[in-house]
Amino acid sequence: MADPIAELTSLLSRLPGIGERTAARLAYHVLQAPPEYAQALAQGLSTIHARVRRCERCKNYTTDSVCRICADVARDSSVLCVVARPQDLAALERGGGFRGRYYVLHALLSPLDGVGPEALDLPPLLARVKNESLSEVIIATPLSVEGEATALYLAQELRPLGVKCTRIASGLPHGGELEYTDQVTLARALDGRREL
Repeated sequence: MADPIAELTSLLSRLPGIGERTAARLAYHVLQAPPEYAQALAQGLSTIHARVRRCERCKNYTTDSVCRICADVARDSSVLCVVARPQDLAALERGGGFRGRYYVLHALLSPLDGVGPEALDLPPLLARVKNESLSEVIIATPLSVEGEATALYLAQELRPLGVKCTRIASGLPHGGELEYTDQVTLARALDGRREL
């Protein structure tokens, strides 16, 4: 007979960032919680795909056809920020410094993994750039090999449309020590310096 705790631990360990020990702790937490909690968790997991969809305009996750950000008329509709994942959009929103609109790619170019330009779902993005009065497209993909490749590809596709393409800055984090910073980050911090 299968061990239900081991089975739940195995399922939880498939989640990103969850190792075997954390998965076991989570499984025991669910087991020790009231049964109503486990039922609510199971209900939430089993209905998530039916309740959540992608926004028709920006491709972020939402429960409506258009997300709250796209529906917000107070946002700056002339600036569009392109991100790789919904989590990146959420991080920018938590920061509170960006009040424009977004587009979520849901992928990054990775030729070694067989992920090419077709995975980026660019036609809706290109249509927005053509049809809306955008002054700037900010490319906010991760500062990784895949993120850089995607940013360069996007800029190549967007420039012929006459829109200004910018890339998020990179460099030292606030409070970071030069002594412990890698060479690439230091080089980018120097390249991106600005006048005080």
